[in-house]
This record gives sequence, structure tokens and C-alpha cells, in this order.
Amino acid sequence: MTDRLVLWDIDQTLIDLHGAAREWYSQALSEVVGVTMAEMPRFFGRTERAITSEVLAAHGIEPVEELIQRVWVALVAASERALPTLRQQGLALPGAANALSSLTSYEGVVQSLVTGNLREIAWHKLWAFELHTYLDFEIGGYGSLSAHRPDLVAHAIEQASARHGKPDSVIVIGDTPHDIDAALAHGAVAVGVATGRFDARTLRTAGAHTVLPDLSDTPAVLDAVFG
Repeated sequence: MTDRLVLWDIDQTLIDLHGAAREWYSQALSEVVGVTMAEMPRFFGRTERAITSEVLAAHGIEPVEELIQRVWVALVAASERALPTLRQQGLALPGAANALSSLTSYEGVVQSLVTGNLREIAWHKLWAFELHTYLDFEIGGYGSLSAHRPDLVAHAIEQASARHGKPDSVIVIGDTPHDIDAALAHGAVAVGVATGRFDARTLRTAGAHTVLPDLSDTPAVLDAVFG
């Protein structure tokens, strides 16, 4: 049985890849539709479905499903090509590995993802920094599911309940107000981490139950999850 389901964001929460996604989108747009990327929407806290649709529309291309799927295939290929250099391009954020490994040691805790990334890209990013082993990728909420982040939380809870049993508590950990909103929409505990573009005050204003400056204080992370 699952006592606690912990759902992590990836970018700017666990790792920082310094804008790699923009490079991958540029490659994908060129390969799929033969267009040089001239405009890129803000990524922070948004899902791949929302971002891809907006990128295509911004370049005068109707974001039909078949084309979105082709862009995603190209994005996954670009992230896979980048695997050998991801560790040099970015970093695991302070305390991320310790936080994940510490939670793994508690019986009844299941860790997965609610991320705007596609599932394959989520795997590539976390594998590069050896963070993938702590997470159940089968039950995550990924950015292909919906343009609305709360839908990802709902999906992850549903999948986790079927696989591990219904959790007594759900904790969503992320660095943007979108993460906080998605948690609150489902009555989950919202933990903000001020390692991205949004400061602690903004995350508190969004409704976070706890805000951490980063993940380096493992006891503070545990308190946020179990408190």
C-alpha cells in the first residue's frame, strides 16, 4: 500500500539543462516542417502539448495532431542524440540525488513524475544524471497528455492507485506556480522549490504549503513530505 505518492517536476527542480529544450525544438522544427525557429514560447511549468502547439502556431503552422506527433518524435530523437553530452551541458541541482534516495528508504513512499516533458525525454534527462532509478516512470503524468497541468496530476494519481494502491497523501514538488496550481486542484500538498525562475514569495503567493530555497537540506525536504 502507498502511504505517500511524491510527484516530482524535473526541469529547474531536479536538474538544469540550460536551455537544451530550445535547441531540440529548433532541430525538430527544421526537420519536420523545414522552418527555422524564430519564436519560442516560455517553457516554465508548461506541458509539451501546450508548447508544441504554440510553437507551430507562432510559425504559421496549424498544430494538427499528426504534426504534433511528428515533432515529438523529432524531439525525442534530438534528446537521445544529446545524451552523451547532457552531463556537460547541465547539472543535477543541489540535494536532488539525496532527496530522492532518502525518500526511497521509507516504506510506503512511491516517487514518480508530473512533468511537462514527454516520457522518453524525462527518462533521458534523469538517466543522464543517474536520478532515474528512484522513480516509477510507469505512473507519471507527462506533457503529452494535456495542455493543462492539473490533468497530469490526476493521471499520475489514477495510475499510482491502480499499480500501488490509493495513496493516503499526494505531494507535488516543483519550481513554478503551475506546479502549485496543479497540486491544489487535486487537494495535494504543494511544495515549491525556488531553484527556477520564480522566487519563494511568488511560490507562496501561488499557494504552496511549503517553499524550499533548494533541495540541499534533506531533513527539510523530508519534513515537507511527511509534515
